[in-house]
Amino acid sequence: MAHEEPTRRTLLGGAIGVAAATVTSAAAVTSAAAVTSAATVTGTAHAAPAPTPAPGMPQTPTLWREFTKTPYTHPQIPYIGRAGCRAGRQPSTHPANNPRPHIDARRYGAHPDGKSDAAPAINRALADAGEKGGGTVVLHPGTYRIDDLIRITHDNVTLRGAGSTRTTLLATKSLTELIGPYGSRYGGDKSSWSWAGGLIWLCPEARWQSLTTAIKAKSWPFEGWTGNKRDEWEPLTPVRPARRGSWSVTVTDTSRLREGDLVLLRLADDPDHTLLEHMAGDGAGAKSYTWDDKTKLTSYVPYEWPVRIAALHRGRRRVTFERPLPLDVRPEWDPRLTTHVPALTGSGVEALTLEAPETPQSPHLLDKGYNGVTFQCAYDCWADDIVVRHVDNGFGLVAASACTLRRTRVTGRGSHHPYFCREGSHDNLIEDFRIDARTTPAPPGTQLHGINVEGLSSYNVWSRGRMEMGTFDSHRGMPFANVRTDITINNNGRHGGDASAGPLFGARFTHWNIRVTNERAGLMKIDELAPYSATVGLNTVREFDQIDVPDFTGDLHARLELYGITDAVRPRNLFEAQRALRR
Repeated sequence: MAHEEPTRRTLLGGAIGVAAATVTSAAAVTSAAAVTSAATVTGTAHAAPAPTPAPGMPQTPTLWREFTKTPYTHPQIPYIGRAGCRAGRQPSTHPANNPRPHIDARRYGAHPDGKSDAAPAINRALADAGEKGGGTVVLHPGTYRIDDLIRITHDNVTLRGAGSTRTTLLATKSLTELIGPYGSRYGGDKSSWSWAGGLIWLCPEARWQSLTTAIKAKSWPFEGWTGNKRDEWEPLTPVRPARRGSWSVTVTDTSRLREGDLVLLRLADDPDHTLLEHMAGDGAGAKSYTWDDKTKLTSYVPYEWPVRIAALHRGRRRVTFERPLPLDVRPEWDPRLTTHVPALTGSGVEALTLEAPETPQSPHLLDKGYNGVTFQCAYDCWADDIVVRHVDNGFGLVAASACTLRRTRVTGRGSHHPYFCREGSHDNLIEDFRIDARTTPAPPGTQLHGINVEGLSSYNVWSRGRMEMGTFDSHRGMPFANVRTDITINNNGRHGGDASAGPLFGARFTHWNIRVTNERAGLMKIDELAPYSATVGLNTVREFDQIDVPDFTGDLHARLELYGITDAVRPRNLFEAQRALRR
């Protein structure tokens, strides 16, 4: 089916609809315009503030009005209206909409008695469904003991319980016990199970086999789309120059391209690190930054962006994608479309709880791997109505793109990374999520991060969340163009990240309608930290505990609007408003 690029008329029509739904009177619009005229831009003078509107009156920031005029190229706000599985549309696996078979795991010997090991039977059912072209493996109410991890390795396979309050998988072993110790490719005595793998692991079969073979051989791998040594790819075609926000590119050769194909856009850096400068906004601070000694950061390059081809015009050698370009395409970065390792697509896990043994949390970076649900080399996959309890790390996105985590919850004794997003993960959506306060005190030497993003991961969204603990963990490795919106948080976690991983933030981070219950500023108010960023609708906060300084010098070109105000900001949720615009 041909892809129709959204037009300015479509966007402005959507903008009018959003405004009509959210600003309730002409007086509200007038007051909002008065307030937003006082928006601040770091390093830029503005007119004196207008009178403050009545408390709770809806207010539309100038930034939103600007964005609707240039949605794909705005300097501070990224376009994330197509984040998530199937370009942001809710996955539908209801039996009426899913012609693939439903398989009762009891037929394979999985019994919800809490005593017998059900993992072999569940894994057989999942593999059988995959080998037959897909299907849904159904777990009935009850508790299933699992002495092994659960693997979803085939396309179009869903594991579905009867609901997170009715079906429980009771894990008995860690990933260290099941696979072996997993060291870091960067050296030291760290355990990579502190940020990788899951007791429910959605990863294509060949990739999972190569990863675990390398781990068992103590040959610590890269974890992404081009294999353990980043050499499992072939060029498909060079790409002509294009600008960030373009939906289409011109290529040299279309002979190996097909509509619907999943390809990688590969951008390599040049000796002057102009690609990294571009990810940081191309400002003076990025140009004067010292990149050469950030060896961990430079190991993340080339930047690899998985995307589907929505339309192909062979005569014009024109390729249209299902999302707009995340960055410029410049000749000095040797831009290409390439192949990648086989991906996992169209698969998910739904309606269950995964519970690990309630062991004490391990010292920082020495996790044993009682991890929850992880997506790796997955595209258009999802989790829905999933609870993880007593885990080291909750939900993981590792070189995963276009996935949706919906109605997820991390609870129990406390986690290191309740959510982690790393190794070049892009365009993912985490919505209606919750991190509960820990049920036992944190042991000495442990660490709590929160919702993590790192490793050049971009255009990810965290929406409609409640965090009773943790922080917005921008974990160095210069993630960029990520959005956190409509979240209530007790900001008591800390960010991590090695100095060799470089900046905390690249360009176009946006925090929109954030309610900080303990009033701690760290990683919430980012107008003095993140280049070309936007902080909109944040309650008044103050600096204490971990306090950061900007990685880049000079004018950050960051924006701060409606500071001291939450929930009155319109639109209230930036992702939902952008999604409405595209319609």
